[in-house]
Amino acid sequence: MDARPLDERFAEGSEAALADAIALYGQPLLRYCHHILCDYHEAQDAVQTTFIKAYDNHRRFRPGTSLSAWLYRLAYTTCVDLLRHRKRQLVTPPPVAADPDYIGEDLRRALETLSPEQRALVYSRVIEQRSFDALAVIYGKPAATLRKRYERARKKLAQALQGTPAERRSKEYETHTG
Repeated sequence: MDARPLDERFAEGSEAALADAIALYGQPLLRYCHHILCDYHEAQDAVQTTFIKAYDNHRRFRPGTSLSAWLYRLAYTTCVDLLRHRKRQLVTPPPVAADPDYIGEDLRRALETLSPEQRALVYSRVIEQRSFDALAVIYGKPAATLRKRYERARKKLAQALQGTPAERRSKEYETHTG
């Protein structure tokens, strides 16, 4: 077993390091991509593509920098590419199957009102609880810019959820408990 840090082994192009990176970051990247794309199967494709790109471009990764941030950046650009491709398709995508382990219909519709960057920011802040400084590394933008964009996305998402069955249930709960 190689005791060197994963980023060093990954930069060398080790297949074992790739397997370790997949084991460590595969599921978090899948959730991240799923929340950007709002489609579980496309998210799976995006994660696979991300790791293929990462392995093919391992020489571009610099040891000592954050492998996680680099992979999230690759995943983000992969998701944006998939969304562009989706837009170019003339056929409407098939309906998304309801899966209680992932995104509900109300939330999926509301998330689709956001841009991919806004969805990524909301997911990274709310679900993964990443700091704006960590997001600045991933997106290559100042933390203050991302903070402002996150606030706008949060407000837009709240407006999109207003009046949905989930929001009405929440109000009913507040009336009965408050």
